[in-house]
Amino acid sequence: MTGQDKKSILIIDDDVTIRKLISYHLTNNNYVVFEAEGASRAFEKLNEEKIDLVLCDVTMDEMDGFTFCQKVRENENFRVLPFVFVTAKNSIEDKSKAMEAGGDDIISKPFDIQDVLIKVQALIRRSEIYKVYGTKKNLEQSFSESAAKILLVDDDFSLAKLFQYNLNKAGFECEIADNAEKGLKLAKKSAPDLIISDIMMPAVDGFQFRRMLLADRELRAIPFVFLTSKGEEDDILDGYNLGITDYVLKTAGPRVVVAKVSAVIKSLGKERQKVVTELHQAADSLRVKVVPDSNPQFDGYEIKHWHQPFHGIPGGDFIDYFKMDDNNIAVVLGDVMGKKWGAWYFAFAYAGYVRSALRVVLQTAKEFSPSEILQQVNNSVYQDAKVSEVFATLSVVVLNNKTKLAKYTGAGDLPILHMDSQTGEVEKVKSKGLLLGFSAQGNYEDITLNMAQGDYLFLVTDGIIESRNSEGEQFGSDRLKETIKKYYNSDDLLFNIKKEFSSFTSEKFEDDISLISIKSF
Repeated sequence: MTGQDKKSILIIDDDVTIRKLISYHLTNNNYVVFEAEGASRAFEKLNEEKIDLVLCDVTMDEMDGFTFCQKVRENENFRVLPFVFVTAKNSIEDKSKAMEAGGDDIISKPFDIQDVLIKVQALIRRSEIYKVYGTKKNLEQSFSESAAKILLVDDDFSLAKLFQYNLNKAGFECEIADNAEKGLKLAKKSAPDLIISDIMMPAVDGFQFRRMLLADRELRAIPFVFLTSKGEEDDILDGYNLGITDYVLKTAGPRVVVAKVSAVIKSLGKERQKVVTELHQAADSLRVKVVPDSNPQFDGYEIKHWHQPFHGIPGGDFIDYFKMDDNNIAVVLGDVMGKKWGAWYFAFAYAGYVRSALRVVLQTAKEFSPSEILQQVNNSVYQDAKVSEVFATLSVVVLNNKTKLAKYTGAGDLPILHMDSQTGEVEKVKSKGLLLGFSAQGNYEDITLNMAQGDYLFLVTDGIIESRNSEGEQFGSDRLKETIKKYYNSDDLLFNIKKEFSSFTSEKFEDDISLISIKSF
């Protein structure tokens, strides 16, 4: 673990012996440790340092640990900070009080230092999962107030029903499965917010079940908790190597199980909301980097675009125009596969990455060939290990106002549409190019179109084609073609397409909406 990767722990205890003991063992396990004898100094450390987890005594003179935790949680910056109480009080009531105060876990004095290390590792891992999973979940779910879904896998039917009853009573939607195979099927079907699994099960145990989930791209990031007995605590270390979020002791009782599950879900919910808030705040300043503020001016053509980010949040669609010389301009429309994964932060960052790569290639392009340009960008993306598992669709059109030719190539994109002003027909033009970043060779080829006076080209992303009306019917490419024909002679064709689409969907869009229209004069 490098210095930059080391996690920081704040120990708060008025007993210097306890502080030094815990500090010694944490330091030996590659943690950076800060100490505070009371609440005042602790607040200072939280504001001065980047703290990844807090270990706090309950009984202190200046301010008790429960009150301190409540005040820490009032600060938006610390609402999902892992917080562990260290206390001599170990009744179920005390544990419930610790959870209600905003704590994530509790360590009873006298403690086993190995137990401290286990809990620290568990909660830091949980925090890391929140940062990833909280953004991977589809943000549409962040706006809903539906109950969190829990999947409980345990071969002990009576115990599973008891926990299910208490979890449902607490407001969760809990499904149960009595073995790993059934649990995997339920997980794929319902996409739970949290999975709880017993370790000791016949045929496929909890560790094997966890490995099955990790092998599934859609399920691997779901927070995972082991349900175990006290005698199995040593096995938990193996569980952390499998990226589990936490563990719950069966002997703790239903109230503590519910309290711990509530803490996990509450922290996840806060992290989701924080993501939503940050994205809204960033939208205005960042959107300009992936979508131009205005339509470009280029002799011989009228180029317009309509872009509507999903829920007002910038996602994976991006638009760019690059004037290559007086006679050539590149028009670009891309869609990062962020909605499918729900990876909104990453989709947005990746869109900027691709847009930057395109601009570098366009600035040095010797040939005005979109297939050559796209292959160079693909090379850059494919060779970058950090983004090699992310794919994007891309449409690139190079317009020439002297020859009145449009050269087009695409990467896994939807067909562009060509409106022939002489015949009034709208033709789909499809490229055979592969998704950007999918393969070293993208099989990109130039398709040349004659742009006679009055002809149109339309570039779209799947947000328009796949959006549905209240009856579940897709707008579809055929309806888009008919809409183009219907309003071809109108003063503002793009405006009327927008109006028709908005009426069809009742403005309940399912993804980013992006459309570029190009008219030849």
